[in-house]
Amino acid sequence: MTNVLNIEKVPEEFIGEFLGKATTFFLGKAAGSEKLYVNIDKIHPDAKSAKYHSHSKQEEFFLILNGNGTLRMNDMEVPIRKGDFVAKPAGKGIAHQFINTGTEVLEILDIGLCVQGDVAFYPDENMFFLRDENLFFSKQEARQDFTTEPNA
Repeated sequence: MTNVLNIEKVPEEFIGEFLGKATTFFLGKAAGSEKLYVNIDKIHPDAKSAKYHSHSKQEEFFLILNGNGTLRMNDMEVPIRKGDFVAKPAGKGIAHQFINTGTEVLEILDIGLCVQGDVAFYPDENMFFLRDENLFFSKQEARQDFTTEPNA
């Protein structure tokens, strides 16, 4: 059965509010998508879309639907505006973050793959996030003396 929904009537359980500074509409999840996520992110002025991060397996595509701001990507800051789009391939260590430096809500169509085993890395904090396990690990606490050798 086809699940046709309307963007003006997204069920409340598929809307995420983030400290009153950002809202995400989980459209793909609401429609029953399993391999793709499709979101619309609404970022208020002076707010950020997420912490600066990269993904090991999750490829993403972004289209600016409304507003303007700054895309922080690969340690560069690039101005963005309505109509701009960018892809972020997985596994290349490409960190990214949108910052609303404009005066109106920045709306972003955010599409990506739902991939098991994705690890997000937050370079500003030196933190890893194992998405499937919902666990965070600090890079500073990495063990250099650990070995997988069973006879050591």
